[in-house]
Amino acid sequence: MSASHTAPASSTFPAPAPRLAAVTAVDPAAEVLVVGLFKGEAGPSLADLGPLSGGLAADVLARLESVGADGAAATVQRVPAPPDLGVASVLAVGLGDVPDPSAEPDDAAAGEAEERLRQAAGTAARALDGVEHAVTTLSLRGAGPTAEGFVLGAYRYTEFKSAPGPSPVGRVDLLVPDAGGSDDGVGADPAAQVEHAATVAAAVVVARDFVNTPPSHLYPAEFADRARALGTVTGLHVEVLDEDDLAEGGYGGILGVGKGSSRPPRLVRMAHRGGEGSGPGVALVGKGVTFDSGGISIKPAAGMENMTSDMGGAAAVVATVVLAAQLGIPLDITAYVPMAENLPSATAQRPGDVLTQYNGTTVEVINTDAEGRLILADAIARACEDSPAYLIDTATLTGAQMVALGSRTPGVMGTDEFRDRVARISRTVGENGWPMPLSEELRADLDSKVADLANVTNHRWGGMLAAGLFLREFVADGVQWAHLDVAGPAYNTGGAFGYTGKGGTGVPVRTMIAVLEDIASNG
Repeated sequence: MSASHTAPASSTFPAPAPRLAAVTAVDPAAEVLVVGLFKGEAGPSLADLGPLSGGLAADVLARLESVGADGAAATVQRVPAPPDLGVASVLAVGLGDVPDPSAEPDDAAAGEAEERLRQAAGTAARALDGVEHAVTTLSLRGAGPTAEGFVLGAYRYTEFKSAPGPSPVGRVDLLVPDAGGSDDGVGADPAAQVEHAATVAAAVVVARDFVNTPPSHLYPAEFADRARALGTVTGLHVEVLDEDDLAEGGYGGILGVGKGSSRPPRLVRMAHRGGEGSGPGVALVGKGVTFDSGGISIKPAAGMENMTSDMGGAAAVVATVVLAAQLGIPLDITAYVPMAENLPSATAQRPGDVLTQYNGTTVEVINTDAEGRLILADAIARACEDSPAYLIDTATLTGAQMVALGSRTPGVMGTDEFRDRVARISRTVGENGWPMPLSEELRADLDSKVADLANVTNHRWGGMLAAGLFLREFVADGVQWAHLDVAGPAYNTGGAFGYTGKGGTGVPVRTMIAVLEDIASNG
């Protein structure tokens, strides 16, 4: 795990920096006040005053304008604070245009406003390296999103750095109207919002750490051991199938992908029994290719190092099922996580080979670099034996996802109603899932001349959709299913932005946990 994280006794997950607290007044020990700044036609304006009285607010605003602060989104300026403010400096983070007060409130607008706060808090966190104690007024607009943004923006992975650099901000106090207790649940109590958001963000950090751990140190057996350790501490029932168990069980897809590596595959099953056998059961499946060379259909060398991220779906699923247990979500949730390393060797599967998936379907392997769907198919077929009402699978599955939607927008496929529900929830939490069709005309292109299915079509059109159609063949009738292709969103190869640094992002942990909470509330 990241060197900046220490495990608290009360939590399954390591505690990420910064430490968070909902407060109603500025602690005299705070060094920096973080404020939001709106952009307007007449100039910038402070989003929320908090401890800034009229005179102090005018002084702070003048100081910010003197260094060019205009409130543009994702910009930061830091200035010395007026002597009477009680902190050494003020850091202003741009929130963009002033919200339209006449706009009709709806879920989409609320989600956009919360995401603006997350992005601003993350931007501020990245600008606060080396600061021990900060306080912010951003939380007056939303304590939960602000807390998430600060934790995720402060994230660093320094496990293999001999000189890790400046520490992330150590503590952030979130100013709220009332930090006292409430009997009205998370939505009404700012302190509860902060606690919930910090717990979710800690799970995202765990997923990021998994993804950022290099394949020399995170291979199938090690990944399975780490998943088992996390699950066991949380009280999950955990079962790990090794290569002999997989062979005996008929998991031909997982074995076929892993047979080229000296480090054999695994299948991890993690069960949370929060529903005690009543209510809808939910299955989670995540692709866990700990390194993907493409196998015999080898990838180009340029950028292949980024294939350490090809277990991003598995990382998110492990973190999510543990988080569900920690939050006490009243559902029966079972995660199936296939783990393999896809390498070329004398024992690797070849283009033209035929394998038999767990449910008996035979598949002609046309392209060994379309391996994720093979291990997912085994896991999905096994998960459906538990008769779940809902099934969510997620994977860094296709380059076609990035061609279609870019590097920040997951493609969501599946049964129509559940697909749209998952995509809508994903957008409200800031992970931006977008519903995509499973175009029926592509299905015939997966027919094989020698087997039941081919693992790819014979053309480049609709590759993300064709992969979804392949997976659909293994989903049992009557199961509400959503497939999230996060090939781009799970791993950021560009520059840092908002609360997202380089490397693993933890997408789609926040989507999946929000969907589980929605199912628990609404069925």
